Amino acid sequence: MRRPKKSKMTTTTAKSKLREYFHTEYQPGERKLVQKIDFFILTFCCLSYFTNYLDRSNLNNAYVSGMKEDLGFVGDQLNQITTCFTVGYVIGQIPANLSLHYIKPRYFFPACMLVWAGLTMVTASVHRPQSIMAIRFFQGIAEATTFVGTHYILGSWYTERELGKRSGIFTASGLAGTMIGGFIQTGIHSSLDGKHGLRGWRWLFIIDGVITLPVALYGFLFFPDTPLTTKAFYLTDSEKALAVSRVPPVEDRSPVSWRFFKNSFSSWFFWGFVILWIIAGETESFSSNGLLALYMKSHPTIKYSVPQLNNYPTGVPAVGIVSTLFWATLTDFLNGKRYLVGYFIAITGVATSAMILAASKDPTNPESTSVVFGAYYWAGAVYACQATFFAWANDALRYEEHMFRAIVLAGMNLGSNAVNAWWSIVFYGASMAPWFTRGMWAMVAVSILLGVWTAALSYTTGKHERIRKAEFAESSGIGDQKSVTEYA
Repeated sequence: MRRPKKSKMTTTTAKSKLREYFHTEYQPGERKLVQKIDFFILTFCCLSYFTNYLDRSNLNNAYVSGMKEDLGFVGDQLNQITTCFTVGYVIGQIPANLSLHYIKPRYFFPACMLVWAGLTMVTASVHRPQSIMAIRFFQGIAEATTFVGTHYILGSWYTERELGKRSGIFTASGLAGTMIGGFIQTGIHSSLDGKHGLRGWRWLFIIDGVITLPVALYGFLFFPDTPLTTKAFYLTDSEKALAVSRVPPVEDRSPVSWRFFKNSFSSWFFWGFVILWIIAGETESFSSNGLLALYMKSHPTIKYSVPQLNNYPTGVPAVGIVSTLFWATLTDFLNGKRYLVGYFIAITGVATSAMILAASKDPTNPESTSVVFGAYYWAGAVYACQATFFAWANDALRYEEHMFRAIVLAGMNLGSNAVNAWWSIVFYGASMAPWFTRGMWAMVAVSILLGVWTAALSYTTGKHERIRKAEFAESSGIGDQKSVTEYA
């Protein structure tokens, strides 16, 4: 008796899944609607995040391009500046996302961009590190809405099958800002250094600010707000109705009430995702703290040039872009299994830390330099968790109140940055270069913890989501559904 050919059946199933994934069936007019919101939402959000990260990364680029010497930086003052930014960023998270309930995003987002663009240009005039600390604090407040606010908007417009790729494209745009920032600084250093009496790093902040202004104007004119509030001139009435019908109808109550905050902050959902992102955020420490550039700046045997200090670290966000788009697309294809990224990052964190610790045992060996570069480039892959974990939260909260979803997204970033405000100083201070031994062991610990927490949260959210989907299928009205906060 012949056995069925399993390999052939498996291949056929895989092909049919791929065909289904790349040829999504849309309602009449839905494809055109998605193309429109892709263009107007993603272009603005990606350009906004690009300029946002261009500004953040160029602080490190300026530091290794003469700012350290010109302003007389000592000790861990660079990390202290980052902490000042983080404190402002943390303070602004939840107020910024709640503001989207009262102020239209097409006004709020561009207004925040104008503020941070102005502060970026002001940075070009500073004469001591303490001035940058004050400026970056207020920049953190102004930039607080960019990341979590955009994820809230994406979750409002896109279906579960569409969300991962869009979140990935958005996150990749920020990484592109980090990557391109190095090349921009190299070009400025070679062409504008000394122009009109200004050092190249000062020109960098001026140009960053100027680039942001037209993007803010574009958002003010074309951003479509949310499906329920949009008045975008390029969407027809039928397209606006279709946009509303594509996402589950949930009650949209005013968030300013004691009951709302009490239920939100006592929800297991809130703390589950907040702790997830606190842990995951610290697995990005190698990249977010610019450790490769600091390693090169303090290399035990090699003296790198300014172009090398700016250009070589761009490989880290380049790897991050590829990893982000790969995992965002793959988890969409796998019907939203975002948790898989947590296991990948746990393995990456342990492996790259071990590589650097091993290299530190023989620091003058040329092979140790190659190992460290390879580890930091590989570590750039952990950026994939930004898009996938926030898409995971959006997926899990798709049937909940809009502002509860906004609170969770903001709380995730708030918690991560609150920890990172002191984490970077304790484990990755600039004075600890080039080996950051304490930070390597911290990375091993948080990577293992991430794997454990991912397993626990994926089980809990999967069980809850099945219950909510069943309730939604049985319910004919919003009033029959229980909010996730009522399960707290």
